[in-house]
Amino acid sequence: MALLPEFDPADVGAGRGLIDRLTADAAALQRDVLTEILRRNSHTEYLRGFLDRVPPGASAADLREAFKERVPVSEYEDIKPYVRRIASGEPSSILCSEPITHLLTSSGTSGGQLKLFPSTAEKLDQRLFYNGVQALLRKMHLHPDQGDRRGKGMYLMFIFPGSLTSSGLPIMASSSAYYHSSQFREHDIGGFGRCTSPIEAVLCPDGRQSMYCQLLCGLLDRGVVDHVGGTFANAFIRGIQFLEDNWEEMCSNIRTGRLSDWIAHAPLRDAVAARHLRGPDPALADEIASECARKPWDGIVRRLWPGARYILAIVTGSMSQYIPVLESYGAGLPLVSPMYVCTECAAGINLNPLDLPSAVSYALLPNIAYFEFAEVTHGDDEKVQASTGLYDNLGKLKLVDLVDVKIGRRYELVVTTFAGSLQIPSG
Repeated sequence: MALLPEFDPADVGAGRGLIDRLTADAAALQRDVLTEILRRNSHTEYLRGFLDRVPPGASAADLREAFKERVPVSEYEDIKPYVRRIASGEPSSILCSEPITHLLTSSGTSGGQLKLFPSTAEKLDQRLFYNGVQALLRKMHLHPDQGDRRGKGMYLMFIFPGSLTSSGLPIMASSSAYYHSSQFREHDIGGFGRCTSPIEAVLCPDGRQSMYCQLLCGLLDRGVVDHVGGTFANAFIRGIQFLEDNWEEMCSNIRTGRLSDWIAHAPLRDAVAARHLRGPDPALADEIASECARKPWDGIVRRLWPGARYILAIVTGSMSQYIPVLESYGAGLPLVSPMYVCTECAAGINLNPLDLPSAVSYALLPNIAYFEFAEVTHGDDEKVQASTGLYDNLGKLKLVDLVDVKIGRRYELVVTTFAGSLQIPSG
């Protein structure tokens, strides 16, 4: 099958078939992915240093074997010099055969500076595919009875300030790169067309104006909202806390049909005024004010958006600390943790979105990147040491393929992407 097959997230029958094909023979797909990565990148300066002894015309199997034997697991410091050279204007081909379109920021740092990872246009196509699979699973498990009568999501999305390298290459967060892309703007596959937030609000560079208008539009559309959320639990909680501080002003906007003067970003102001705040609505303002004035705010999500079926946000890993707050706001609404993401790629999908947060697991999509695993010690999340016996006699870390992991053991995920980097993500 194609590595990024086209499909319609609204077609549940065909979608089940797609998921079955992706998971039924993950080993073969992973071989195909690694073969394609090496076919493209084996002649880059970075990989050529390890694979220079592979004879021309070597078979795919020989190339994969050479990769496993000769290419070490790299930390960020190993690729940092190549990233710096690309940022300074050297060709992408020193690290990746495809043109590098932007550098993605990571939450980690190196030498006091943000870690930067190369990304290509293909990564945006992968993100579109990944979001399509998420939309398919939500339709299967969370909206099976709605058909084409789906409501909207009050889903908070933000861009973060970016910059340019000395050669003009954009530096930005992964989410910002996607929201700026044509894949996000021009396709409904990820469900954006059914979101209450206007794209002008998502792309507004002023975070306060963006937050205010996204929440205002969510209130204006409260009657058709069928789910709420944000990428991460803490982001959605910040939104509700912002609403608690600003609901009276929002109700005034709704009551008068006039947007606050301090919303000065012209594209955002025009969009909200023309398409959302279409005139005075004192009845709606009174309904919202009545709910917001009630203290405490337990159950506020259910009260403001009575048609919401669930809260959509990542609540695993470090986000699990926010579960009690979400449960308080949601008053029994299911918490749906849809995905596992890292800087290198969007990797994992929750195939059972109604599982309790404590039981959530993620299935890695075997067509997105090449996945391996390094076992970690039993004590904590410290990476393996030589004394554990997980190194070979040459001191090289032994890795386990995706299909060979063992239940009950703990691993660190190792990702090889089409952009040519091999990393151990931090989460």
